[in-house]
Amino acid sequence: MCAKDLQVIIEDWPYESGQINVRKIRGGDNRIKIQMRVNLGVLQMEVKGRPDGSRPHDRESLLDYYRERVEDHRTRNGTDLGFSLDPDECREIREEAFQYYQRYLANFVLEDYGAVVRDSKRNLEALEFCGRYAADEEDRYAMEIYRPYIVMMNVRSAAMLAVGKGHNRTALSLVESGLRQLKEFYQKFGPPGAYRESSEAYVLRALRKEIRRHLPVSPVRKTRKLLERAVKEERYEDAARLRDRLDSLRKQLRGEM
Repeated sequence: MCAKDLQVIIEDWPYESGQINVRKIRGGDNRIKIQMRVNLGVLQMEVKGRPDGSRPHDRESLLDYYRERVEDHRTRNGTDLGFSLDPDECREIREEAFQYYQRYLANFVLEDYGAVVRDSKRNLEALEFCGRYAADEEDRYAMEIYRPYIVMMNVRSAAMLAVGKGHNRTALSLVESGLRQLKEFYQKFGPPGAYRESSEAYVLRALRKEIRRHLPVSPVRKTRKLLERAVKEERYEDAARLRDRLDSLRKQLRGEM
């Protein structure tokens, strides 16, 4: 069999429909690579830098190259006003962003959440860059439809990192921030009810619920629930004591005691 024929690899790693099949291998250059099995073969990506391993204009990515062009323009003119990206340049940035999407999707399956945060943040920056500098309005908004998904993946992975370190309250704060970003997006671009029906918001709400399950119940919340139960069961003396305790806990939280 020809040395360039991928048949041996494909037969050794069957494609599974409905699954995201990824793995890490050591390449011929002795560096770790990421491989993704797709129905027509195998995608191979570098772990760092641009996923295809190229260095456009001797930069890590096209986005880095165009950022430098903006800085050069600002240095010469004192402002970035007047700098713009033509349709071909915007298309190239979108195509490059798709490479990073493939890699952060693979890394999410591999549970390398730090790499997902890195690449999804980078794609949000690419989205913002085109939104700011694209000459044509169509190019300014071409990537906006992907914002909810990128935000969700970024926040979800950052929260998973925090949970892994035992920082559940930080994780909860990240998720709440992500939900606010999604709500703002759908209020701006979506029809009524889009945020409520968003699959990305559903994922983050489910994650929020799971994180809350592992948070210790605050004394105020616990006492309030006991008070509600005492009132419902007409245990008024218990309710009075619990009400006093609740007032005391709230004053402590405000630093009044």
